[in-house]
Amino acid sequence: MLKISNFLLILLIIFSCAKNTGQNSNYNVELNANSEHPKLILTKQGVKDIRAQLGNIPIFDKTLEKVKAEIDAEIELGIETPIPVHYSGGYTHVRHKRNMVVLQKAGVLYQILDDAKYAKYVKDMLMQYEKMYKTLPLHPKTRSYARGKLFWQCLNDSNWLVYVSQAYDCIYNYLSLEERNKLETNLFKPFADHISVDSPQFYQRVHNHSTWGNAAVGMIGLVMDDQELIDRALYGIKGLKLNTKEKDDDGGFLNKDGKAGFLANIEEPFSPDGYYNEGPYYQRYAMYPFLIFAEALHNVKPELKIFEYKEGVLLKSINALLNLSDADGDFFPLNDGQKGMSYYTSALVTAVDISYHFGGQDPGLLSIATEQDRVLLDDSGLAVALGIKNSKAEPFSKKSINLSDGPKGNQGGVAILRNEDIELVFKYAAQGSSHGHYDKLSYSLYEDGEEILQDYGLSRFVNIEQKGGGNYLKENKTWAKQTIAHNTVVQNETSHFNAKYEIGSKHHSVLNYYSSENNHVQVASARESNAYPGTEMLRTMAVIKDEDLEKPYMLDIMKISSDKANKYDFPYYFLGQVIQTNFEYKTPKTLNTFGDRNGYQHLFVEGQGKPSSDNSKLSWLNKGKFYTLTSVTNNNDELFFTRIGANDPKFNLRRDAALILRRNNIKNTLFVSTIEAHGSYSPVTESAINSNSSIKELKVVLDSDNYTAIKITNINGKTKLFITANSNNNSKHNVNINGNNYQWTGGYYFK
Repeated sequence: MLKISNFLLILLIIFSCAKNTGQNSNYNVELNANSEHPKLILTKQGVKDIRAQLGNIPIFDKTLEKVKAEIDAEIELGIETPIPVHYSGGYTHVRHKRNMVVLQKAGVLYQILDDAKYAKYVKDMLMQYEKMYKTLPLHPKTRSYARGKLFWQCLNDSNWLVYVSQAYDCIYNYLSLEERNKLETNLFKPFADHISVDSPQFYQRVHNHSTWGNAAVGMIGLVMDDQELIDRALYGIKGLKLNTKEKDDDGGFLNKDGKAGFLANIEEPFSPDGYYNEGPYYQRYAMYPFLIFAEALHNVKPELKIFEYKEGVLLKSINALLNLSDADGDFFPLNDGQKGMSYYTSALVTAVDISYHFGGQDPGLLSIATEQDRVLLDDSGLAVALGIKNSKAEPFSKKSINLSDGPKGNQGGVAILRNEDIELVFKYAAQGSSHGHYDKLSYSLYEDGEEILQDYGLSRFVNIEQKGGGNYLKENKTWAKQTIAHNTVVQNETSHFNAKYEIGSKHHSVLNYYSSENNHVQVASARESNAYPGTEMLRTMAVIKDEDLEKPYMLDIMKISSDKANKYDFPYYFLGQVIQTNFEYKTPKTLNTFGDRNGYQHLFVEGQGKPSSDNSKLSWLNKGKFYTLTSVTNNNDELFFTRIGANDPKFNLRRDAALILRRNNIKNTLFVSTIEAHGSYSPVTESAINSNSSIKELKVVLDSDNYTAIKITNINGKTKLFITANSNNNSKHNVNINGNNYQWTGGYYFK
């Protein structure tokens, strides 16, 4: 009788605990179907399938072996959860960042290997965090607009919770009811509240930071079956708007229009083509929370059909992002982008695997996964591993592509023209939110993954604490964002939109036409009318394969119309060693700056000259390859050799060189140039092959409101004519030039 009474008492206690937990329905133990775990990224069925295939899926087995060795070593070292004190790159920052990754991996190992030591490790570390977090104040570093507790900014706190929610899901059933209650009451719920309700200036907006916050709140909400947190993640904090004008860490203004939540962060930044308005560097960073939360929603809340939202833009965005990389897989550094970031990063392993699993199993993705040489240790990683094992991989083909910008695809875009090993990246997009640069109609040029004409990207040493705490440096604003730092026209030594975010964010360039049907001639043309009031810029860029030249070359036509006379500067940021010029120049004994503001104060003048003919030429050598710039010039033009590095006492900037063409006191003008890749040099054989340009002359033979025509003559006397339609680009055209009629339909003529 006593045993029966004790049993009834225990049942009564369990029932009372479940009843008193309020909205945290996960305390109903196994009575709720959603209480099955794992369910976020790994699923119960997925675990069964993985275990059944172990030892028979090489890339998965290899990844698992590496992760197991990594986590076993961490367990041997013991657990450390120090009191936070540092910025990015500092010890406590790095330790907590490392912990979140270790926790996620250990949780996965527990599920796949069914070894309780991993669950115990996760539990023990979470309990240390629970003990610390209960009394943890705001982070002592005060620089952030939204301070975290474990980290100096809420962004990193959100990173932590995105990863740790997966670990919690994996060991959920290993924990007792009392342990779960303790963690959720003292750690997870307060953590989610701090990065959302307590930090609306961080959470309640459209930005990659907020996407991490949404995913963090939503994923822990899914584990806990907390519908309030899930709704807060999807739709933002209901009824809340930001009323104060406040800047974020990146210098951009926070969103004040009430749009917030995960769905708003899908709707606003992505174009229908999948281009992310902050650029590929930040798209890469944001893809992890976008996709990992989407996968969790797909598994737990399939009725939301998250991968179908906005016509499947999340899966489209992965294809767009992969196409925004060069031949080596490095992302083009548009806006605040860091050079060298590639699709070998872990975020893109997630993107590729999830895209393959949920997006129709494109065999081209398997070739990228093979190059990445690792997969996710979950359901999607298993799908990729099986695809590779079954020899389904095909090459991922990168072709010319035009990606629209803006929620509806009507705010400019980015065109990538590819021809053999030459890649031209032409940016005519919107501002790019707070990470945008003031560089309308700018471009960069690559050969086989190496920069020929480069874009600066950001001024920041990410996670290197000695350099400004690993954060953006002041030179990011005074140099990298300024127009003179990019390969586009600067008027009167003033940046586009006067470098004002509030103005630049209202405007975008407009596509004139894009054409990539002809394998030999690929063209993009766009117009900018707002960068300088009263001035219109129309830039037409082409990559042309001419059978008489060794490699494809770039043709660049920048047409400027203004209501007043101006000074125009046109920079070419080349990488490598000057080989030859066809103009005379003088080098000063003392270096002076090119100007005193708007980025000009960071340029030293290393040489100054004047054109000696109608075409000015510069040849240079970079990494064993020759390049030649040929520009149409006149006797009134000036030519400057410059180098970045002035007014930079902490040596925060790269020492890159440029040739700048200056044209003074003129209203309407035309800049025309080609950049030609040719020849090679071997330091082994000490031989230079085809080191001279094959383009003899560029000549403007027509420039009117409607058409611009350029004659290109090679060293053998053969000529080609390129005509671009400055308007009515889809019409039939009939143009008379020097007594000859030229007829065509579309944006351009070339023959």
